[in-house]
This record gives sequence, C-alpha cells and structure tokens, in this order.
Amino acid sequence: MTTYLLAGGGTSGHVNPLLSVASSIVESDPDATIIVVGTREGLESRLVPAAGFELVTIPRVPFPRRPGRYALVFPFRFWRSVRQLRRLCAEREVDVVVGFGGYASTPAYVAARGRIPLVVHEANALPGLANRLGARWTRFVGVTFAGTALPHARLVGMPLRREVESIDKAADRSGAAAELGLDPLKPVLLVTSGSLGSLRVNEAIVSAAESIVAAGWQVVHVGGSANPVPDPGLPGYRMFDYLDRMDLALAVADFAVARAGAATVSELAALGIPAVYVPLPFGNGEQRLNAEPMEAAGGALIVDDANFTAAWVDEHLLPLLADSCRVSEMASAAGRSGFRDGSAKMVALIHDALASAAYGR
Repeated sequence: MTTYLLAGGGTSGHVNPLLSVASSIVESDPDATIIVVGTREGLESRLVPAAGFELVTIPRVPFPRRPGRYALVFPFRFWRSVRQLRRLCAEREVDVVVGFGGYASTPAYVAARGRIPLVVHEANALPGLANRLGARWTRFVGVTFAGTALPHARLVGMPLRREVESIDKAADRSGAAAELGLDPLKPVLLVTSGSLGSLRVNEAIVSAAESIVAAGWQVVHVGGSANPVPDPGLPGYRMFDYLDRMDLALAVADFAVARAGAATVSELAALGIPAVYVPLPFGNGEQRLNAEPMEAAGGALIVDDANFTAAWVDEHLLPLLADSCRVSEMASAAGRSGFRDGSAKMVALIHDALASAAYGR
C-alpha cells in the first residue's frame, strides 16, 4: 500500500488540481492512502473533507515580505510546521510528497527534502515562491503551461475537475441547455470573472446585453458575489451571482469572456472554447502569462482590464461574435492547445518519482 501526502491549498487554483490528482490516484491505486496537508483558513478546510479525503492542518505561515516583528518569529513558526510534517511522514510511512503550491507546500517540501520522493505541480505560467523552492529539490516537476521557468519542468497540463474532464460538448449540450433554460440551437456566450467578479467586466457586458441578444447569442453571465450588476431580464440572458454547476455552462458555451486564472484558461482550452481574456490588473502579471499561449495559438484575445469597456464590446466583441467562421477557427485553435489528461499525466509523474526512488536513481 502506498501513502501519498498531497500539500497545497488556500485558493481553488491550488485545491482543485490537488483534489483531481487525489481522485485519479485512488482510481489507479484503490489501496492508496491519501493525506492532504493544508491550512484551516484555506478552501481546503471545506473542500478536502467534502471530497472524502483526510485533511491535516498546519499553521498558515507566509514568508515575510518586510522587516518587523513577524519576520523575527517566522523561522520558529516555519520550522515548527516542518517538524510536524516530518513526524507525520515518519509515523504514517509516507512514500511520496506531492505539492501544488500555497502556504502548506513550502514546509512539506522542506520536510521531504532528501528523505522522501518529491513531486511538484505548478498551475500558473509564472511560478509561485513555494514551487520555485520545491522544484530545486526534485527532477519531477509538472507544469500547466509550456515555457514555465522551473527546472526539470515537464508539460502535463492542468489536472481538471472530473466533471469538466468528462464533458462531451456535442452529447451534453441539449441536457445542459435545458438545465439552464437555454435553446440548444442558439450560440451561447459565457461570461465569468471569478468568484468575486469584476465590476468592469460585468458592466461592460450588461451594457451591451441587448445588442448581444439581438445578434442571436444567448448569455450565461456568472457575475460573482462582490460586484453585482442588474439582471438585464432579456430572453436568453441568464444571470447568476454564482453557479454551482459550471460544467453545465462549459458544456453549452461557444465563446467566453473571462479572467485568465490558470484553471479557467485550462478548462476553456481543453473544451475548445475560444475566449476574450481580461487579466486581473494587479498582482504579478501571471494571468496575462497564462493566457498568452492561447492568444499565440489563435484561440483567444487578451484585453487589458482598463480597455474592456462597453465601447470595446461594441467595436470588437460584437463583430467577432457575428463572424461564425472566425469563432469556429478560434475554437479549433483553442482545442489544439488544451489538455484533458492533466490528472493522468500527473499520476504518471508521481509513479515515475516512486519508481526512481525504488531503483535508487
């Protein structure tokens, strides 16, 4: 029996790939023991138990960015977490540690270093601090995007949620359209800008709602909880603050307007859904880097947040939606750039690490 320790969490971008890989491990190895390491504050505290996996929590110990009292106590708190995980690995006879980034990963990487085979998965095109560290200590590094600057990077794609990975757009379209109250014979624009939403994206789309619908398109608009806008109340325009069954929206979507989180870009590409990506205007620029391969392949356009206005929608998006040949070409390009087997490839990488350790390589 093999015991896997999977570390990561904080955001859905870390938790969902972790859970996808955990499920794939159990499918390939029903006797496997899965232990997930996360924090009490992250989404993993809810999502991991809900998925049926054991969760062990450690304190959230972010790396200090500036001098101060916290910087003085950080080493003690960090090494306390490392010692906790080393004890856990010894007591539970952990065979391999797999990290997905986030606060829980760094102590896990240090605990595993030189003791236990280590595997890293990086979701974003621009690696985070934890994975930049962990990748120094292993040859088994999986990345979502080609060109990600990590040593020993192997392109595996994003481990997708099973309900997304299994979508058959042709077969599932009618049922998904019925669930959403849409006509399966009319094209659908999916608009989504994250769980909190983007006021700029929401307002620009709603302002053009009548024109989009008049052009023959239906809309599934997931506006987020923090930046709501009025529902246009038009036939074929479905507005949600949050949509539990995003697989339904993905099954019917023919085009998308979205932020460029790694999971969003990966899901749309895997399903051959062309998109206009509006990267977050703050942070370290990883969202633009996530979307650039799709744009280079011809499956997407990138628009700066400041430029995504009602005027841009009128001048650029509406003519694009009216050009069915171009939409079809972009869909084909997006599909050629996507991966549906990211979970399987990550499991294969983990098995490679285990085999390498068994043979002393």
